[in-house]
Amino acid sequence: MSLRPLRAPERSFGIWAGAFRLDDRALVADAAAALEDMGYAALWYPGGLRRTFETAAVLLGATSRAVVATGIANIWVNPPAESAEAFARLDAAHPGRFLLGLGASHGPMVERSGLGRYERPLAKMRGYLDELDASATPVPPEDRIIGALGPRMLALCAERSLGTHPYLVTPEHTARIRAAVGAGARVMPEQGVVLDSDPASARATAREALAMYLGLPNYVNNWLRLGFTEDDVADGGSDRLVDALIAWGTPERIAARVRAHHDAGADHVCLQILGAPKELPLDTARTLAAALLG
Repeated sequence: MSLRPLRAPERSFGIWAGAFRLDDRALVADAAAALEDMGYAALWYPGGLRRTFETAAVLLGATSRAVVATGIANIWVNPPAESAEAFARLDAAHPGRFLLGLGASHGPMVERSGLGRYERPLAKMRGYLDELDASATPVPPEDRIIGALGPRMLALCAERSLGTHPYLVTPEHTARIRAAVGAGARVMPEQGVVLDSDPASARATAREALAMYLGLPNYVNNWLRLGFTEDDVADGGSDRLVDALIAWGTPERIAARVRAHHDAGADHVCLQILGAPKELPLDTARTLAAALLG
């Protein structure tokens, strides 16, 4: 397999899981190896306030082909010099398999965590990239990807990184992103999924996962730009919003949503299996992989 397997356009799929950050490293390593064997091309995990890059080392050490990506590393938390050093170390040990995903996070989260005043996120990201470029061990643009939703951040993604890793978007939004960044940038959205065909319980699981994001202006404003209304984003989210953001139902129905993202211009789609945030649901992942590969 060639180096940097996500750099070329392809209709691949991966797994996005907060549980990759669990303290039980042996459990995480075993799960990573199993997911790679199932056919998942990339393993994505969220950044946090600690151990951002230790998780990557565990996942890379347990696999031999899959790309490991931060989705995303918070630029308010991780100093650019530390990110550049970590990238150099991980890429030297596992050439071409670590993708540095970066994001500007959200005002309420940054300020609530005492990380500083959240202002001018676009300028903050541009300055961060400047520092990565000027580092003793620069991170090449093709080895970093930016979480972006709005037009100005998307333009920066296309100009100075591999592309974009949007979160909580619809296939329709993926099409808009593809049009915005052009053919040369990679588009790799996250897709939340619930393997449950009962509308009431599936939507309940989805709403639990969406609850935090319904209070974050970046996401809410993006959904409003997509044509959702204030009523759609109120009171836990309307059925219309939930169904558009979260794919639920049979494996075949979920696979169809992934294909819709690919048809809209996504090169890679990473699935987040909802309902067990502190677990790595390998049985569900195996069932979905079979549908995606079928």
